[in-house]
Amino acid sequence: MRIKELADRVGVSTRLLRYYEEQGLLAPRREENGYRCYDEAAVRRVEHIRGLLRAGLTTEIIREVLPCLAAAAKSEYGDPDFVRRIAAERERLRERVTVLTRNLQAMDEYLSAVSRASAAEVA
Repeated sequence: MRIKELADRVGVSTRLLRYYEEQGLLAPRREENGYRCYDEAAVRRVEHIRGLLRAGLTTEIIREVLPCLAAAAKSEYGDPDFVRRIAAERERLRERVTVLTRNLQAMDEYLSAVSRASAAEVA
């Protein structure tokens, strides 16, 4: 499929797909006319990339993680240094989740208090 079709299927811009290519995250085949051509696996790969970015990983880490996804599914293990780096990144994400959860709870408490105050004013 061409870049526009992939972009439509995964809900991103063609510009973003070209950026992923520049970062070494996607490697489309080139047709004779120079057009990018993606296989069906590119859909899942972009979905993985998007999910990892939302989780807070950098494109540098993602570039290293993507090849490991298939290996992990087959229970193959990589370089111990890489595993340590991923574990450290996971811990960093866990800390972010803790802070975000605390912030979310504080916002919920505020909104609840505001709702109670508004309801008391109406009554």
